[in-house]
Amino acid sequence: MAEVTPSGSGGPIYLTGPAVDGSLQIRGGVGGISFQLEELIGGAEKLDAAADELAAVEVEVRRIWEDLCPYQNEPRPTGTAALMDVGEAQWSVQAVRTELQHISRQVRQCKTDYEAAEAWAGLSRGMGAGLASPDTLARQAADAWLGQVPNREVAELATGPIAMAALLALSPERFFMAIGADLAAGRHIAAAVPLLTGVGGRSISILTPRPVTLERQETLPIEFDGSPAALLERTRVITERGEGYMEVIEVDNGGQKAYVVVVPGTQSAGDDMGGDNPFDEAGIAEGLGHSSAEINKAVLQALQEAGAEKGASVVAVGYSQGGIHAMNLAADERFRNEYDMKYVLTAGSPVGGIPPAAGVSTLQLEHRQDWVPGADATPGPDTRDRVTVTLNQPVRTPEGDDGGLGPGHRLSNYEDGARLVAASDDPSLVASTAVLGGVLGAGGTATATRFALTRSKPPEPQPARGPAPTPMPQPSPQPPPSGGQPAQAAKSTAR
Repeated sequence: MAEVTPSGSGGPIYLTGPAVDGSLQIRGGVGGISFQLEELIGGAEKLDAAADELAAVEVEVRRIWEDLCPYQNEPRPTGTAALMDVGEAQWSVQAVRTELQHISRQVRQCKTDYEAAEAWAGLSRGMGAGLASPDTLARQAADAWLGQVPNREVAELATGPIAMAALLALSPERFFMAIGADLAAGRHIAAAVPLLTGVGGRSISILTPRPVTLERQETLPIEFDGSPAALLERTRVITERGEGYMEVIEVDNGGQKAYVVVVPGTQSAGDDMGGDNPFDEAGIAEGLGHSSAEINKAVLQALQEAGAEKGASVVAVGYSQGGIHAMNLAADERFRNEYDMKYVLTAGSPVGGIPPAAGVSTLQLEHRQDWVPGADATPGPDTRDRVTVTLNQPVRTPEGDDGGLGPGHRLSNYEDGARLVAASDDPSLVASTAVLGGVLGAGGTATATRFALTRSKPPEPQPARGPAPTPMPQPSPQPPPSGGQPAQAAKSTAR
């Protein structure tokens, strides 16, 4: 871009990649490349408008020059010199107009080239390119030394080709349609993941979504400051309350009520997966493969029972599986027809392929050593309203603790990262947390209402029906012998 900046403008224009603030790597938001390109396109439109105005000036100067032509034989100061000066002015205006139009074309081409590069890079990620690159292997080796699990980058790169191969095997037509859609959208083939989970849901009864019932448990006052770390702390609190619970927090922000929906992470069911707890492992399939349809209905009911009026502002927060459900709320048209979803915070969640509605601000926290956010093979999109923060500080599983899904997936790591986010002066994070603060205010006493969710039992399998019995052919009835007596009687009489 340096070579196409206006003459004498004072310096070149540069696009900056993901920002780094200490251990935080920030993608998207007002500091993201997409927003920078949007700003440049806005500048290009202003350049076009200025060039149009200059074109009009150019026409007017040309008219003046033509009007002066009859005076070229007059004394030099009033004739030829004036004619030459006006002609040079026209050429100067023309040169500036041409330069502005050239810069505008170059800026637009820059945006097109960037989008094409992102699309091809996304496709190559989806096909596993880069999985064996030296940098990727080096980072994975370092992270494996801290915890024996793949990191987010490797999980993201490895999942793509698996999903693509399965999609190709299931439906070649949809495979090529998905590639075309992903190229147009500038992302890779994560669309295969919902398809596969949907297929699993149809073939495995425990993964089929079933209605969820809601029961109000208790309402109590809490101290709540509305920060990202405080939101994640509520996911810990509701998890400790018991399996199958969620929470709705009512906040009074200067006389305006806002509501926070708190969704827990996956609660392992062991051998009872697909049982009555909607947040067990089968809930992941419902979230990724069926857009959390049943959970969304339960959240709507919970907000209504908590006293939320139609149109009230809502913030959703979820950890791990809970982040999938929280993001699906922001994409659910039925939910948005009832409430004004303002903000979604996720931590350790595979939500890159879930597009929230326009205008919903989202903050996605991922840890470099956490493979779970990369399990959908889709990085968080770089847009103005969507910020993805990768936490790069090395972590280990505390001595004596269960390793679980790896040290990077621990909720405590994400709470620490959320505090760093709140303290950062990065423009994208400042703007994102300002949206959250505008909805929830400075904090204070709030009201938390807890609900128990229960998944209905699967339908009983129908007994197999055998083939209908075939009736045996019956002999045709014979007429009685003459005299009207039965045949047997006639035989007796004959003896």
